[in-house]
This record gives sequence, C-alpha cells and structure tokens, in this order.
Amino acid sequence: MLCVMCVQEITLTEGSKVFASWMNPPPPVYIQFFFFNVTNPEEFLKGEAKPRLTEMGPYTFRQYRPKHNVTFLDNGTKVSAYTVKSFVFLPEKSVGDPKVDMVTTVNIPAVAVINRLKGVGFWVASGISMYMGSIGTTLFMTHTVEEMLWGFKDPLLTRLKTIRPDTDEYFGLMLNKNGSDDGEFVYHTGQQNYLDFGRIFTWKGEKMLSLWKTNQSNMINGSDGSAFHPFLSKEERLNVFTPDLCRSIHMRFEKEVEVKGIPAYRFTPPRAVLASGKNNPENEGFCLTPKKCLDDGVLDVSVCRKLGCAPVVVSFPHFHLGAEKYAEAIDGISPVHDRHQTFLDLNPTMGMPVRAMKRAQINIHLERVSGFPLTRNLNGTIFPILFLNESVVIDDASAARIQKLLLIVTLVSHFPLVIMALGVILLLVCIILVIRFYQNKVIQPPRTAYNSEHPSNQSEHFNNRLATSLQIWSSHFPKTP
Repeated sequence: MLCVMCVQEITLTEGSKVFASWMNPPPPVYIQFFFFNVTNPEEFLKGEAKPRLTEMGPYTFRQYRPKHNVTFLDNGTKVSAYTVKSFVFLPEKSVGDPKVDMVTTVNIPAVAVINRLKGVGFWVASGISMYMGSIGTTLFMTHTVEEMLWGFKDPLLTRLKTIRPDTDEYFGLMLNKNGSDDGEFVYHTGQQNYLDFGRIFTWKGEKMLSLWKTNQSNMINGSDGSAFHPFLSKEERLNVFTPDLCRSIHMRFEKEVEVKGIPAYRFTPPRAVLASGKNNPENEGFCLTPKKCLDDGVLDVSVCRKLGCAPVVVSFPHFHLGAEKYAEAIDGISPVHDRHQTFLDLNPTMGMPVRAMKRAQINIHLERVSGFPLTRNLNGTIFPILFLNESVVIDDASAARIQKLLLIVTLVSHFPLVIMALGVILLLVCIILVIRFYQNKVIQPPRTAYNSEHPSNQSEHFNNRLATSLQIWSSHFPKTP
C-alpha cells in the first residue's frame, strides 16, 4: 500500500519535492544537429545514381526551457504553463563553426513552391518553372549551417512575396524558434490521483487535435515527457505527446539501467509507433491521402510542421525502425540501434527522468510534379535533411537529492514494518530481562538468622549450635570404660 506522505511529495504542488525542478529543470539539456551533406546532386537529379550523403555534426546547443506563467487551476488539481525554449551555441561540443561550415541539401523553399502548385495545370506550372530557372533556382542549395538552422533570405520566396504579401521571405529549419514556446499546456498535478501526475489535460486550450482522420489519432495522451506518475511498473505503456510531431507516441520497457547510482527503467518507442496503418491499425488515421500512404518508420507531418508547403516527413535517425527500402535508397544511411534510438530512463519510484535521448530526423518527400522538368527523374525518395538529438542527464547535485529522497520514501513506506520490528525486539528484551531476574533470585543464598541478629546474641547462639553438634557427633562413638 502506497504511503500518503510519499505520494504528496511527488505532486505538482508548491512546496513539493519535485515542483521546483519541474518549473526550472536544473540538469543541462543539449540539442545536437547532424546535417546530411549531398555530394552528388547532379547525378541524382539526372537519375544516374542514388543520392550520396555524408553526415556533418554534431553542432551542439545548450537548451534552456523554464516554465513561465505557471497558474494553478481547479483547486490545485491542475496547473497551466508555457515552456519557453532558448538556445546557446557550444563550440567546445561541436565539430566546427556553423557560421563557416557549408552544407548542400534539398532546396526546401523551392520544393514547397512546387508542392503548392500541384494540379494548377501543365502550362501554368511550366511558366513558373521557367521563371524559377531564370533566377537560378534548382532542387538543391548550399548554405552555412547557421543559415540552414536560424534562417536566411531566400530569393524565390522574396519574389513570391511580391505576389502574395503574406509569404515569409526567410527560411530556416529553426526559424523563430529561439525564445519561442509550443503553446499553453494544462497538466494534472496528481493531487487527486497520483496516476495523473504530469498528464496533459489540454494543449492550446484543446483536449484533442483536429489534424488527423480518426479520434484515436487526434488524442492527446500522456505527459510531455518531462514528468511521469510515481511507482512505475515494467508492464506499463507510457504515452508521450510531442508537439513537434503533433501526435502522441508510446513507449515500452526495454531494460533496467543505473544512472549515477539511481536505479531506472529504460522505456523506448517500439516499432509499432511509426508503423504504417496496414501493420498497425492504430495509425490508420495518420495517413490523410489513402492512396499515398507511406510505409513503416516514417510519418508525413506536412499538416503540422510549417516549412512553407514542403512535404515534411519525420522518422527516427537513419530510418531506424523503418522499412529497409528507405535506407537502401540512399548511400550513407545506416541505422544503428544504440546511436539512433529514442529512450527515457525513469526512476520507477518517483517517475522522474534521470536520462533521456530524443532523436528525430527531418526528411523531404521528393516526387515528380507535372510541368516541372527538375522533378522528372524523382521517384518518391524520402530525402534526409538532418537529424537532431535532444539529450539530458541528471546532474550530480540533483542525483544526490534524489538519492536522499528515495531513502526517505523507502523508510516512510516501510515505517509500519520498522515499528513492528522494533516492537518485537523490545518484547524479546523484556522477556530476557524477566527471565534473568528470576534466575538470579533462585540461585541467591538464603540469609542466615545470625546475620540479622543483634551482635550481643550472636555468641550465645553460636555456643548453643556448637553444643548440639558435639552431642550429635559423640552419639556415634561408644563411651570408654
């Protein structure tokens, strides 16, 4: 039976043991970016070879993510907050200078424009294609790592802005992300039920999404990955909602681990999470175009991730846990479980992450589009752009605090047994003392009368006893004549 004190200490309430860490996580969070540099773009566009990629990275940033505007709701049973993310580059943990290092990759703004013009007619598409060629736009581009991440002014988007003023002429994979948040989350505090600790109640004011085809796909399940209910079991299915994917995923127990002396369970997404609808009926709602559903291991998030109108597809790095055809279509892609898996190491007593690796890959779906000669040799390649690794390991000070808290929780949870054991020990001690007391009383010699008599009577008493003894002794011998 769970002790009430233990559960109260692990709730999102002011003054609890975990609230301050939840508000402003002390362990440093790092995000590493690994770019895929294309070394044969011309051969690929001509249909003469598979794309050949080399991995560039990591380019590492320290990520700060304190919670702002924290407000308790419904008598403290829920709490709302915004998680504001900011990034600081760490040259000592990076392979090079992002302002200098160049990367060649898919021209995502161009693909976005082409994708937006699907179905406009051959002649209209051909005219726009000619215009794109006149300003030097191709399907691949070369920019610095910093420009690819944080943004640059794209010439095609600048010209498009003259036609459509609402067009953003800047493009970047992390454009406007520094200092941003993912919207308001409302969480259960766990005050009413410890199993609800950290579970999301609403995101951006909604209990469900409206992006996918089925209610099951639109459900906002579980936590945001920063907190889980205490007293986890190995059999649990842990649900996590990820705003970057605009969907919930689940994780299963993999193995027991230890992080800085703290025991933990490792949970990781199984293959079923990104399986196609034909192999996992739970995922049928994530395919919005039934005749163009993707295979295992990838997810089209164009409806969610706004990179213009680019067909953005996410996967695990190097198509880990995906269909083999995606990795085989590209030279330089080789999934390795230990390097590319996503996992959470959670202390089962507190439900607190002590180590985490969140890894995801951003890809662009390259297809042939009528009226655009640049795409004539494309055959539906899922083309990797970069993958990121968002990691955190508990710091030494927090580890020491958790170890102390775990000791307290262990002692408190076993308090009745401790009291019972002490009672048994005290009872045994009392029994031993009583037995020894009576044993000492039995073997003690009796007190003689003369010891307590007055000294003046002791001599007379002694003489009387001596005469009696002599009389008894003499009766055993015959008298002499």
